[in-house]
Amino acid sequence: MERTRRLRMNERVRDMVRENHVRVDELIYPIFVIEGENICEPVESMPGICQYSIDRLHEELDRVREAGIPAVLLFGIPAHKDEQGSGAYAEDGIVPQAIRYIKKNYKELVVVADVCLCEYTSHGHCGLICDGEVLNDETLPFLSKASVVYAKAGADIIAPSDMMDKRVEAIRKALDEEGLYNTPIMSYSAKFASAYYGPFRDAAHSAPGFGDRKSYQMDPANGEEALREVEQDIKEGADLIIAKPAMAYLDVLKDISIHYNIPIVAYNVSGEYAMVKAAAQKGWIDEKRIVMEHMIGFKRAGAKMIITYHALDVARWLKEEQKEQ
Repeated sequence: MERTRRLRMNERVRDMVRENHVRVDELIYPIFVIEGENICEPVESMPGICQYSIDRLHEELDRVREAGIPAVLLFGIPAHKDEQGSGAYAEDGIVPQAIRYIKKNYKELVVVADVCLCEYTSHGHCGLICDGEVLNDETLPFLSKASVVYAKAGADIIAPSDMMDKRVEAIRKALDEEGLYNTPIMSYSAKFASAYYGPFRDAAHSAPGFGDRKSYQMDPANGEEALREVEQDIKEGADLIIAKPAMAYLDVLKDISIHYNIPIVAYNVSGEYAMVKAAAQKGWIDEKRIVMEHMIGFKRAGAKMIITYHALDVARWLKEEQKEQ
């Protein structure tokens, strides 16, 4: 007679039959870089997360190196914003500066450069604006230009997060024309118009100045549409796919993993992080167990990599567990 508990009776057996594991080399750590000097500014809504100027970026990167985390995802915060988001594609902009600094001093790190205009536009939207409408095709050349600038600065992976139609195709074409054939595109294909992004907008100074982003980010009610977005981005040249947010959209992540043989990245976003941190600070939850349960949930749903603000903690906990064995 089958008794499934037989394989749960001691820790060693449980380890042997475990279907999914979280590994440090699957983690990607987001970092906010800001123009200026001597800045390490805590983000109030994201405990433990700070904005760093280039001259203090080593403080965070040293921790990343020590933890063994292989990759960072860069978001830039410029000193100047305008309607065209020119800081996003300036060759001396904050993200290209950060990329060059990392590639000089932390050569082993994989640098993923987020591509969007929202941090750089005076109106806070992810594309150009005309009469209150976010323009799609007119925005593509600017996203392509930013992608080329970042790749030339040394970015290993380009990650467009804007959700404009056809942006992967435009970026792939622009990279190829510059001879950057080997630069992968990690597309935010299934990115939903979510309330979970609030703390990120505090950190990146990227809240829209009017309206919302529902006309270009996906409706949270639509799962099948996410598959169409993914399929389109793959056809246009995406090499990796991001599902964002992760926790409330595990069904979408799972469906993508079933339908497409492509590396999938779960983005454990700022609001998800902030809720866990706030509850942990209150003593209401066991932070480690909750976070690790989330991580294994992403892996179980099909994620090959995880973007998470918890990365430093996860790496530390995994290292501690290895020492105990």
